[in-house]
Amino acid sequence: MEMSARVRTLGYFTLPVLLLVACVLQPAPVRAQMTSVGIECSQIQSLRLMEQENMRAGRALIECGIVKGGQPSATANGPTAPPNIRVSNRACTSSQSCTKSENMAGASTKNGGKTIVVNYNDSAGDGSTYSGASYSTDGGATFHEIDPRPFENGHGFNLGDPIVIFNSKLGKFFAGDLVGDCGGQGVGLWTSLNGKTWTVGACAHNGGADDRESMWVDNEPTSGTYGRMYISWGDYDQNGATSVTHSDDGVTWTTPVLLNSGNPFIRNVQITGSPRGAKRFEGNNSTVFVAGMDEGGGGLSTRQNIMYKSLDGGVTWTSATLGPRFNPPGDSTCGYFAQVNPIWRHMGWGEPGVGPQGVVHYDYAGAGTGQDHGDIFYVRSIDNGKTWSKPIKLNTDKDGPFKTQWMPSLSVDLQGRVTTAWYDRRSATSACNAVTDAGCKYERVGRQSKTNGKSFLPEFAISTGIIPEPAQDDPFVVGCYAGDYDYDTALNGNAFVTWTDGRRSVGGTHVQDVDFAKVPLP
Repeated sequence: MEMSARVRTLGYFTLPVLLLVACVLQPAPVRAQMTSVGIECSQIQSLRLMEQENMRAGRALIECGIVKGGQPSATANGPTAPPNIRVSNRACTSSQSCTKSENMAGASTKNGGKTIVVNYNDSAGDGSTYSGASYSTDGGATFHEIDPRPFENGHGFNLGDPIVIFNSKLGKFFAGDLVGDCGGQGVGLWTSLNGKTWTVGACAHNGGADDRESMWVDNEPTSGTYGRMYISWGDYDQNGATSVTHSDDGVTWTTPVLLNSGNPFIRNVQITGSPRGAKRFEGNNSTVFVAGMDEGGGGLSTRQNIMYKSLDGGVTWTSATLGPRFNPPGDSTCGYFAQVNPIWRHMGWGEPGVGPQGVVHYDYAGAGTGQDHGDIFYVRSIDNGKTWSKPIKLNTDKDGPFKTQWMPSLSVDLQGRVTTAWYDRRSATSACNAVTDAGCKYERVGRQSKTNGKSFLPEFAISTGIIPEPAQDDPFVVGCYAGDYDYDTALNGNAFVTWTDGRRSVGGTHVQDVDFAKVPLP
């Protein structure tokens, strides 16, 4: 049931019943004080306010702490959820062959974002490949999954971990995955002029143990590094150190620069850069940023957000910490990883983005207070990454058990219009039970800013309905998996948001799909 429908059902009850239920749920001591409606809290019993159905009585009971006032929902005061389009739309013969998640979206700047490519993990269920890609030529109204899979050939075995961007200077898409023929487990690329047909490209890095790569391109025409592409990853041949390489033509890639030593281990989260404006502060090149996370040894240990910065096109780097250490999201653990039950392994990683005037944005997930195991937090820098604000919580529901939020994404456009999105279980009324799906259903929820992060508009639902928890039945994929990240982009007045969706059922089992929504910017 959608949240708005849940709210409407309250109309079947009378106010006295609601007040009585609320009082039972949250008893509180009566305080001798005067309320804003002229009733002292000591008069609640003598005036029999619990029986009255008028708004004045209800207001007094709220202010005296006897009942709760209404709580903001994800749909309250926000825009209507945009159409949800299934990106990964190939047929599945069984739930074991239908694990499609973890994605990145790229859009062409040559036709105003009409051509969109989504690269994602797509397991066939037999361990033969983990790659999938879809394209749209109508701005995201429809998507076509490419068959045969374009990234299965040319670089050997495909291990997933998708990246995709559009290079405005070169006029083509670049997409990549971890592949076997680039050193054993390196970063292989493919290129396309139209998003539909693809050509095997270069090995951006020949590595034996690369992991979790990310990619960004400098599409700012006035930048001294216009058209330069950057890829960051965790290099486990170098103790897991975060590494960065760049290229101006997509063919020749530089010797990697190590941003840390790997001791302590700092995860490569995502690379991004300034679209414009930052060079007013520091030089003529766009600034490049890599978000990292010190995971404290894994599990539910405390975390530390770190941001690396380069002012000279990826040659040299500095770093800054973003606020204090924090407790991560998660109900339990899955080996090294924290886990949002039953299958979402998630360490709190988010997505950085850079708006105009050198304002840098980052959202991430951390533990809430008490029994709340996940909230979404946001920090920003107004001086091109030198100093950072204190974290604020983006989800406005009150902390409580079962109300987990996790795995945020973020995009920002040239006008400083920010779109954040995350998975949200605020409508849950019980703990997640994977057998009955009780408490496991979720939504994709968003929140936007039209002031370059200075203030945010109310939350809204991006998914058009409550999403059933998908299973992970693929024997060749770890059980605690529904994707490790969802990376979005913004272009031509819209944010392109993708996520793992469980609304399709195959053989009676809800499976993992990649869904897309074009969210208008405020």
